[in-house]
Amino acid sequence: MTYLLDTNVCIRYINGRSPSIVHKMQRLQPRNIVVCAVVKAELFYSAQRSRDPEQTLAVQRRFLQPYRLLPFDDAAAEIAGRIRAQLTARGTPIGPYDVQIAAIALAYNCTLVTHNVDEFGRIPDLSIDDWEAAD
Repeated sequence: MTYLLDTNVCIRYINGRSPSIVHKMQRLQPRNIVVCAVVKAELFYSAQRSRDPEQTLAVQRRFLQPYRLLPFDDAAAEIAGRIRAQLTARGTPIGPYDVQIAAIALAYNCTLVTHNVDEFGRIPDLSIDDWEAAD
């Protein structure tokens, strides 16, 4: 199984705020964990807004280094359009970055690891795992 990390999971791991995330990630091989370009962009944005952007970026880059990067490509773009249209039609939209992250997970057949189950749970066929549910 391949796990796509959501931004909140990355931040909680980097900051050491979730023992269950740390434990789960230490038990998995890096080849079973991926990060997408959208999550990287969100992380790098938060680094630029931190008190010490260079140090924060260095920590983030060390964290991200062992994991394969998944792009927001044409397949994900098509899925994102479908997700957004479905959720809008139901009156239950979610944020555009979350739509893109979910689309990448679906395009690459990944389980999305997130604590944001309420929003991502609205997306049909998306496999979700909340590693913080035990905390």
